[in-house]
Amino acid sequence: MRARILHATVTALASLSIAVGAGSAARASAQVTRGTLHPFAAAITDPTLAAEYSDLSGHVQMVRTADGKTIVSVHVIGLLGNVAYPSHVHKAACADGAADGHYKFDPSGPADSYNEIWMSFTSGPDGVGNGSAIADRTAGPEAISVVVHAPGGAKIGCADLT
Repeated sequence: MRARILHATVTALASLSIAVGAGSAARASAQVTRGTLHPFAAAITDPTLAAEYSDLSGHVQMVRTADGKTIVSVHVIGLLGNVAYPSHVHKAACADGAADGHYKFDPSGPADSYNEIWMSFTSGPDGVGNGSAIADRTAGPEAISVVVHAPGGAKIGCADLT
């Protein structure tokens, strides 16, 4: 009897150890990239945008999870209050061709919220904005920056994900 209890305890501890180890391995395989948001160089050439967004700052984060999701968040300070801002993952660095176009899971697919990663948000009265998105698949290595657009589409802020 005592041998069976000892065997059951050892088996249970071994199973728990394997489960904990597997959970640690899954967490370890998630990839996290972050970046600091700065005013976009192109916006500085437009006097109106330069005046409105000269104090723009913030940060972004992208998590490619072990279970195949992509989670992106953006936090921005220095926006106009109570304004809707589009924000997207882009396929080039901020300094490379104005961050090029939006990253697409399927490059030949449509420009929509399923094929792209959109974190659009509305700023609060204090000019602070927060956006997030969860995609049900893993973004490829071409997803390397996040751009915040002004209403109308001008690129006003950018962060490279490193």
